Amino acid sequence: MKLTVIIPVYNEAATIETVFQRLVSVSLPLGKEIIIVDDCSTDGTGDVIQRLKQERGEDLTCLFHDRKRGKGAAIRSGFAAATGDILLILDADLEYDPAEYPKLLAPILAGKADVVYGSRFVGSQPHRVLLFWHSVGNRFLTLLSNMLTNLNLTDMETCYKVFRKEIVAGLALREDRFGFEPEITAKISKLNCRIYEVGISYSGRTYAEGKKINWKDGLWAIWCILRYNLFP
Repeated sequence: MKLTVIIPVYNEAATIETVFQRLVSVSLPLGKEIIIVDDCSTDGTGDVIQRLKQERGEDLTCLFHDRKRGKGAAIRSGFAAATGDILLILDADLEYDPAEYPKLLAPILAGKADVVYGSRFVGSQPHRVLLFWHSVGNRFLTLLSNMLTNLNLTDMETCYKVFRKEIVAGLALREDRFGFEPEITAKISKLNCRIYEVGISYSGRTYAEGKKINWKDGLWAIWCILRYNLFP
């Protein structure tokens, strides 16, 4: 069995090497490949991952978009290139700890789950105290999604998602930006697959520190929740 870790990146030159080093430092009883998809960064991210490729070429694939297409498009590119049996999505901004991914794999490796979401709101994991309204927005989007999918997730918008490859292989995913999260949640809810949540730590960034999602993305997420649940 083999794991593919997909890392969509845009202007993360300051963090991508640390993310990569933390990933490769964790030992697992299965093979592992890492796919970094650079969404046409302008801050030198591409140079950093090219150097990482030269140093660790055997287990690292680097993909480059020729124009900025969005996080969802980058994840789709990673899905298309993946050769693993299990696909894990991880952001490159260090809001999520790369060293925690083995516990997200545990329900799948134990044969209990087909999909695992890493939740920032379940369990007693440490998290950085940040923006109240951002947290409210996350919880509202999760509630709205749950009402239409009949799931009881606590964190639909989490970036940390893990799938058996066969689960996503048949999905026709369209969203290019942050609408990816509600879209894929709506579509897997119709597959009658086994979904688990695992508590994770979270060290969120402020907008001054580089956080990219904004209120417009929140409005689009609402539209995507309605669209992919009511008009699939």
